[in-house]
Amino acid sequence: MIKLFKPFVAAAIVTGLAATSAYAQTRVTYKSAKTTSSYYQMAVQIAEAMKAGSDGDIVVTVEESQGSVQNVMEVKARNGDYVFTTPPVLVSLAQGGKAMFKDKSDPAFDEIRALFPIPSLTMHFVMSDASGVTDFASLEGKTLLLGKGSFGAREGEKYLKLFGLEGKVEIADVELSGAVPALKNGQIDGFVTAGSYPAPNVIEAAASTGVSVLSLNDEQIAASKRARLVIPAGTYAGQDRDIVTTSLPVVAFTTTKMDEATAYALTKTYWEGKADMGAAAPWWNGVDRGLMANITGKIHPGALKYYTEAGFELSDAQK
Repeated sequence: MIKLFKPFVAAAIVTGLAATSAYAQTRVTYKSAKTTSSYYQMAVQIAEAMKAGSDGDIVVTVEESQGSVQNVMEVKARNGDYVFTTPPVLVSLAQGGKAMFKDKSDPAFDEIRALFPIPSLTMHFVMSDASGVTDFASLEGKTLLLGKGSFGAREGEKYLKLFGLEGKVEIADVELSGAVPALKNGQIDGFVTAGSYPAPNVIEAAASTGVSVLSLNDEQIAASKRARLVIPAGTYAGQDRDIVTTSLPVVAFTTTKMDEATAYALTKTYWEGKADMGAAAPWWNGVDRGLMANITGKIHPGALKYYTEAGFELSDAQK
């Protein structure tokens, strides 16, 4: 089993090269997220997996990031050792010079290539058993905590509008960090959170209070314009059936500046080490070959070589 670093460290530098190694050491910089984010913890786990799976030949330095947009923007100044995480939609926007990338176009964006998917940002509408809410229609008149400024808060607000609930649900003025205590004392009926599953705050709420995580129907998923994702039954305490929800895919990318051998080694080592990562951190168990469909752009030729050898099904647009 892969031994993981302690979470929430300020920086994680994975080092070590076997003295008897016959290969040159490959150094990679992995730009992830804020140190307080689960995605930073994932980056540390990936770094450890690369070290273990390559016998120390791949050395990954994890860098803190202020967000996915910054990760994409830094492509302009980085070299071939740069790996970063972001939702594929941001890569598409950057390459098209749209939204937050308007008037910031750069030829470097066209050289971005995918390596492998990591756990998606997964929407959770978490309702206490006491609220009696089991679907979106019965949310009317209830008190819901959306949080502030996060992807989950913005997405939750969007869904309330899409599903005809705007102005019909009371929004609690409580930070997301206080969601579980607020649910326990009846201050709120539910909360919205987005992150890799199983989500720690949902685990805590399910174990201590008893909750239902709402499922979306096909029409609601289509309206959200997000990827469909199924949280398997038994993921949370008291959950006896699958939860159908939405997600924002997240992928590890690099650029064409990275050589094929490095991209191949990173991708192969990632997939071969994923089972061990999943044994230590359950969010990795939600990553499988099905998530490859969420890669909407081109895959790096080195990674493509691995996927071809391993028998992955890929679209023409990804090749």
